Amino acid sequence: MATTLRRAPVANPAPARLASSPPKRPLSVRIGKKLRRKADALIERSSLVSNAPVLDAHDFGWTRVLRDNWQTILDEARAVLEHPEAVPLLDEVSPDHKRIAPPGKWRSFFLRGYGCDIADNMARCPRTTALVRQVPGLNSAFFSILAPGAHILPHRGVTKGLVTCHLGLVVPDGNVRMRVDREVVHWAEGEALLFDDTYEHEVWNDTDETRVVLLVQFARPLRSPGKWLADLFLWGVKRTAFVREAHDNVALWARTMRKVEEAHSLDKV
Repeated sequence: MATTLRRAPVANPAPARLASSPPKRPLSVRIGKKLRRKADALIERSSLVSNAPVLDAHDFGWTRVLRDNWQTILDEARAVLEHPEAVPLLDEVSPDHKRIAPPGKWRSFFLRGYGCDIADNMARCPRTTALVRQVPGLNSAFFSILAPGAHILPHRGVTKGLVTCHLGLVVPDGNVRMRVDREVVHWAEGEALLFDDTYEHEVWNDTDETRVVLLVQFARPLRSPGKWLADLFLWGVKRTAFVREAHDNVALWARTMRKVEEAHSLDKV
């Protein structure tokens, strides 16, 4: 039986003027996309784990820490969702996601994004933060919240040097699924699902309930020279305008959430 969350009216107070449409990708990014295929081929040859679209969670021993503590993580996710109006839409904090994000249906609560900690959000979720800090090569960690009826369009990740893990927290009964390349997979509460997001993938939530996962992105175990190349590529990605803008927007939303909670606390006094 799927865990259910108490729903609350969702408003969208924008804490600042955020980008309203995806900007044109700069020349450096367009050139990088052309070079990425060659880089990913070298990274693939250097991989110490499977290069399949979907990986076995048991090949990554640290996933047991998340699986064993999933209800602790769920408790903190529930607390966050007590004020859903302060959890930003992904396409608002990262305008580049407008290309794939369903309008108004995909929210993300970041603890860490591309190596940058979101201190206010980490303070809101101290136990989850402590758990994800145990992930080797942690790049990003956030609650991914997908509303009923949402469809995330087909897309690919930026580098084969990263692997993505979804920890199921709230998985509705019914047709909620993800396609990774030619394989269709389903989440389970308390279980970890790992995949290579450089394969084309898309997500559907064809249910009447919200799906919540903890999304963790981490460095693929590699030998040299693939590791050198992956580290260099990721270093460049972290310095793009898209990542810097998204980080600034997330930090701004985090401060807004703190103010919302402070206001609610004052109302109770």
